[in-house]
Amino acid sequence: MKLSIIIVNYNVKEFLQNLLHSIEKASLNISHEIIIVDNASDDGSVELIREKFPSVKLIVNTENLGFGKANNEALELAKGKYLLLINPDTIVSEDTLDKMIRFFEDNTEAGLAGCKILNPDGTLQLACRRSFPGPWTSFCKVTGLSNLFPKSKLFARYNLTYLEEDQTYEVDAISGSFMMMKKETYDKVGGFDEEFFMYGEDLDLCYRIQQEGFKVYYVHTTQIIHYKGESTKRSRLDETKVFYDAMHLFVKKHFSSSFLVEAILRSAIGIRKVFAFLGKRKLAILSALIDFLLFDLCLFFAERIYLSFSDWLGFVAGDYIIIYSIPAIIHVIIASLSRVYRRDSLSVLRNFIAVIVSFIILTSITFFFKQFAYSRAVVLIAYLLLMTLTSLWRIVLKLFFRVGVQIDDVSKSRTLVVGINGHAIHIADKLKFKRTDYHSVVGLVGKYHDDIGKIINSFEVIGSIENIRKVIIENKISEVIFSSEELNYSEMMAVVADCQNESVEFKISGTELDFIVGKASVSMLDDIPLIEVHYNISSPSLKFIKRLFDIT
Repeated sequence: MKLSIIIVNYNVKEFLQNLLHSIEKASLNISHEIIIVDNASDDGSVELIREKFPSVKLIVNTENLGFGKANNEALELAKGKYLLLINPDTIVSEDTLDKMIRFFEDNTEAGLAGCKILNPDGTLQLACRRSFPGPWTSFCKVTGLSNLFPKSKLFARYNLTYLEEDQTYEVDAISGSFMMMKKETYDKVGGFDEEFFMYGEDLDLCYRIQQEGFKVYYVHTTQIIHYKGESTKRSRLDETKVFYDAMHLFVKKHFSSSFLVEAILRSAIGIRKVFAFLGKRKLAILSALIDFLLFDLCLFFAERIYLSFSDWLGFVAGDYIIIYSIPAIIHVIIASLSRVYRRDSLSVLRNFIAVIVSFIILTSITFFFKQFAYSRAVVLIAYLLLMTLTSLWRIVLKLFFRVGVQIDDVSKSRTLVVGINGHAIHIADKLKFKRTDYHSVVGLVGKYHDDIGKIINSFEVIGSIENIRKVIIENKISEVIFSSEELNYSEMMAVVADCQNESVEFKISGTELDFIVGKASVSMLDDIPLIEVHYNISSPSLKFIKRLFDIT
């Protein structure tokens, strides 16, 4: 047998189905086996595999064993001359498997190789070629020097961005989402270290393979698309914590012989972990900081305004630190309890409620601390200004900069359907007559230039694959849906790569017309998407507000 294809699945049924269809097309002339390890999915993945892909060898785990251990289960059963470990949230080109096998046959010193991996927007996924995290490499990554100087060999060694993506060369490590190795490599090195639950095991395997004298390669001649992180989105794990814990484990395992090197790497990973935590919450942190500063600014102007038309003497000089810090902190805490500060959204309504609750609480507190009490007129003026300014900056960012707006959920997508056959028309019809306003089908794109201008089922063919980038720009397209029956995966990837600098999301329709796979979600064509309204009186913020209004 030439090739064993191993897939570890966890709750990504639709992505897995698309991958298996792409593998079917890519493996027509290759003797192969497919082994899927399901890590206790509860989305119907097992039933789907048994019903639609009966030839697949299926291992069903009763609990999530992690990426490395699940792969090892399949590796023990694999019989192919070459072994391919691939994530379920990927799609391969028709030539991917053949070209990778030929690469190994032409490069006998290669023990492990990965191909070019694209993000859904067509950009290169940087993890597909990497260096090991040495002290200098980690320092450049943590400090951001690698991002500031992506073409510098000195600073950009971790993700190797100074190298051409359209060349093949030896690297330290490749992405665990697509790893092909010789069976003899596995027999000598073994599988994944099962101490790594998720993340880091691919880096560790690459390191051990090189220690045994094999070479690791990045191969540019073929490509796949990787919808990164789909399985982790569906788990309860803290992805950031697991990732950096894995990095700590890697350093402990391979660099513990040198105290200085280990200390430097551990410090760098720790700092990077903090930055990653803050980076995920930058909108919430920035919002809280802006509100804090605006509170003090409003209080300052309220004091000046009231002084201009009254005989009030102002605050006592020694009390300014308390007056300008404690109330602002209390307001931010109340806003936080009211869930104003979210990592991915800005809510004007929640802010409005938080300002009102903050006003009630602070005016009540001043009755118990007479030495810090000030005119209610000052409080009223300050809060009117606060209400205006905190709402205004949120509205400006939402309207003009689209910050904190969930575009996929609440706004209409200008959609282009690529294909003109029955499958493509069926997709366009379903989107057009779906009982929502989330899709506006602008037109169709054909494979050939001669198709332009045709009217098919009331849909106009407004472009071809050759000029699709121009069509996207001129028609302000935000979403492109490929018909998987009309285009092969190589053609789709060529389009995605050509349009990588445009703000557009690419999706692929399921072959059975029941779902569309996109970057962040799976859209069911026959379902009606709903905006969830949560009313959970058990949440701390709502308990607090309810109790406040019960008292008052």
